[in-house]
Amino acid sequence: MIPVYAIASNITSSLGITTATNWQAVAAGKIGVKRYEDASLSNTPFFASRIEPAVWQSIHQQTRSKNVLSPFEQLAIFSAKQALNECREELDLSQTIFILSTTKGNIEWLEQVPEERLRLSTSANIIARELGIAKAEVISHACVSGVVALMHAQRLLQAGKYKNAIVTGCDRFSRFVLNGFQSFQAIADEPCRPFDASRKGINLGEAAATIILSTKTDMPLAQIHSGSTSNDANHISGPSRTGEELALAIERALNEANINASQINMISAHGTATMYNDEMESKAFAASGLLQSPVHSFKGYIGHTLGAAGVVETAMIIEAIQRQQLIPSPGYSENGVSEQLNVTTQMQPAELNYVLKTASGFGGCNATLLIGKAN
Repeated sequence: MIPVYAIASNITSSLGITTATNWQAVAAGKIGVKRYEDASLSNTPFFASRIEPAVWQSIHQQTRSKNVLSPFEQLAIFSAKQALNECREELDLSQTIFILSTTKGNIEWLEQVPEERLRLSTSANIIARELGIAKAEVISHACVSGVVALMHAQRLLQAGKYKNAIVTGCDRFSRFVLNGFQSFQAIADEPCRPFDASRKGINLGEAAATIILSTKTDMPLAQIHSGSTSNDANHISGPSRTGEELALAIERALNEANINASQINMISAHGTATMYNDEMESKAFAASGLLQSPVHSFKGYIGHTLGAAGVVETAMIIEAIQRQQLIPSPGYSENGVSEQLNVTTQMQPAELNYVLKTASGFGGCNATLLIGKAN
């Protein structure tokens, strides 16, 4: 099977506008989640991770176009161009596909613009044209979107349809999204604490992240080995109570890569800090024989960034593999799930050959991705 490699990345979030600056912020123990009082977004104070106005101004300036672009599209373009600037190899854009991962897109423009302009496919095509790419696709599959987009890109490249893929995950913070999660009573009144006994729920965030994949490279950062999906068929918003379905997706990804659970050196969990998600993941990791593997959730740093989350967290995995260091999970002090997870609380050196990324979302969807050290 044709190997697929990550060759460049970008993360634009409340922690910084490059993958390196996000990593440096994590290494310094910083989190991007803050308390906000903004009546235009919520009638009550809330904790969230938002990109600062000065950064937004820079994004707007650097993505000026003859076309009318939404802030969402500008953020995605900015991240993709930053990743292209980081790429040490010249891409043949005629052999490149652009894949957009998002859940809300231009939801802020609802009832303000024609329906066609709100379609995610419209945004994907606009972004691709700004990048000089002819072909674009959209993956919008709840909170597993980013992981599924990367897995889809890997399969397109392995099938020989393209030589390169630019995968960008992007979602903005909005009143619509905040009010939706508030209606579920899922928003924490403090920075979120994944897997901790005192966790109270999620924080929302906004971000864009890009990973460039290729089958042709002399300077790979990491290899995308395999991935899989499954569905709980349990509830429209509540995850499985057993974790069997996520465990099935994990098993399939491991089998496809021909490795066993004992070889997993780190797990980047979905880790929303909600009662049911964290519990379900712990059971899935136990069923998969992964309780000894170091695990973390990145959402304690920048909240849940929805369609961007899987790409953000995979970009951090790639950086961790490059640096051979574990990523800590902020806010964790006492185990709060039924299985005893090996949660990382401090950044530390480690041999990282294989890393597992998991994600779960509304509708019972689960996705896994296996990333490894490039050979």
